Amino acid sequence: MTAERYADPIQAPGTGEARWQDWDGWRRMPRCPLPASGHVVVVAAHPDDEVLGAGGTLALLASAGVALTVVSVTDGEGSHPGSTVMSPQRLADVRARELRDALDELGAGQAEIVRLRLPDTDVVAHEDALAAELTRRLAGAALCLAPWTGDVHGDHEAVGRAALAAARSASVPCRLYPVWLWHWAEPGDPRVPWRNASRVELTPAARARKRAAVQHFTTQIRPLGPGPHDAAVLPPEELAHHLRGWEVVFA
Repeated sequence: MTAERYADPIQAPGTGEARWQDWDGWRRMPRCPLPASGHVVVVAAHPDDEVLGAGGTLALLASAGVALTVVSVTDGEGSHPGSTVMSPQRLADVRARELRDALDELGAGQAEIVRLRLPDTDVVAHEDALAAELTRRLAGAALCLAPWTGDVHGDHEAVGRAALAAARSASVPCRLYPVWLWHWAEPGDPRVPWRNASRVELTPAARARKRAAVQHFTTQIRPLGPGPHDAAVLPPEELAHHLRGWEVVFA
């Protein structure tokens, strides 16, 4: 079955990484320039989104001495509803530690982490307040990185829209990183605005740091327990999309 036959494309069988690797569209994407100094605000709907979508970019920025603020809009407490092993509050605390450890691995251990604690799976109900909060935090920033507004995940899209609104208010450039696109889309997919895409080329060191950082998200890449409600959210075939030698952002 194709993803179009599923109510939720994220739950449908995904596109294999081998197909993405064979795509000739990569070479048509321009390179994305990154700030060499100043302050970058990285916004994520859930702890791990920023590392999956832009972890190599964070490693490059940190190595250049750019100051980083990572805004976790939710604590990701809703990733395993019905879990018999871990309560939502316990999961929130563990995921916060996973993010800190992952940032350390990226060489971004000095990054400021801001936990806004909005409800996981219901960010859209708080979108205007989130935009106002992000506007304040973006003052003077050189760049905002946020989830892509077309990612087919309600929280990701709401956070992306809020970040774009805040960036416009603060007169800060904003780039949007996809997370789930690589699962539900296909190379050259007409639903994706490829004309607005650019690539961040990762150095071997940045790529290795990202690969190591992703391994810290054990609540997401390994089962919490034996039951169906405790299954891994990101199995190896999904992680493969995020371990390339480049990352993609949309203007």
